[in-house]
Amino acid sequence: MKGARQVDYENIIYEKERGRARIILNRPEKLNALTRALQRELNAAMWDADNDNEVHCIILKGAGRAFSAGYDISASGRGETYADTYRGRVAIDDDAWQMEAAQRDRMAIFDMHKPVIAQIHGYCLAGGTDVALLCDMIIAADDTQIGFPPVRAMGAPPAHMWTYHVGPQWAKRMLLTGDSISGKEAERIGLVLQSVPRDDLEATVEALADRMAMIDPHLLSANKRMCNLALEMMGARTAQRLAAEIDARAHQAPAVKEFGQISREQGHKAALEWRDTKFGDGRGVAARRT
Repeated sequence: MKGARQVDYENIIYEKERGRARIILNRPEKLNALTRALQRELNAAMWDADNDNEVHCIILKGAGRAFSAGYDISASGRGETYADTYRGRVAIDDDAWQMEAAQRDRMAIFDMHKPVIAQIHGYCLAGGTDVALLCDMIIAADDTQIGFPPVRAMGAPPAHMWTYHVGPQWAKRMLLTGDSISGKEAERIGLVLQSVPRDDLEATVEALADRMAMIDPHLLSANKRMCNLALEMMGARTAQRLAAEIDARAHQAPAVKEFGQISREQGHKAALEWRDTKFGDGRGVAARRT
């Protein structure tokens, strides 16, 4: 983009212009599936933008057809191997430790002082929601698919902002079924701030960033911090750490072990079909259609 300053990363694109930083998840061939390496870069880029006096706000979005389809759970997606002296995932405490380590990278979005707008389109599933729901505002394309299908047979979200966005009943509706809803339906229940036609998404987000670019960034920081401190007083930050532990506990469920066995013996695609086929198209409905 003309006038943008770009910093080189392997898994994201960082741009800066007109009082905003754009951080773009950049694994389009994998629907921006999240690896640990990508999450570390996301953490570094967020703190870089937070430390930049020229940046008033951050726009977080995804390249290609999706914001993010979730965590990359393939062997190559992990991108790391662990020697025997390092924690694996055999014991429940090791599992929780790994969940917390990845969570610390994502929590930069919540902890940083400057506001972050999530611009979501295509798929915002599983780990994609762990990232997007930490942002200060979410603007979605109407046809975005939002949900956490892995709760059906793989564990629980290792982050939990669901209840704070939509209350306990809708949080349970989403997390006890793994169903997905559209961006338009997500707006109706308060999971996103606004849903717009796909062609209007970028202009809508940029217009919001334009308005914040006219505000002193120190005032933006003060008001974001107050809102997030209020969330912390309601337990939001502690809930994130508990979510990592609950996910480790959920990994002990028989269904998770069965999913893993099918994946090892028949392949990941077969395991996903076993997990999801019985749910049909997997779409929930947030409001009665007329």
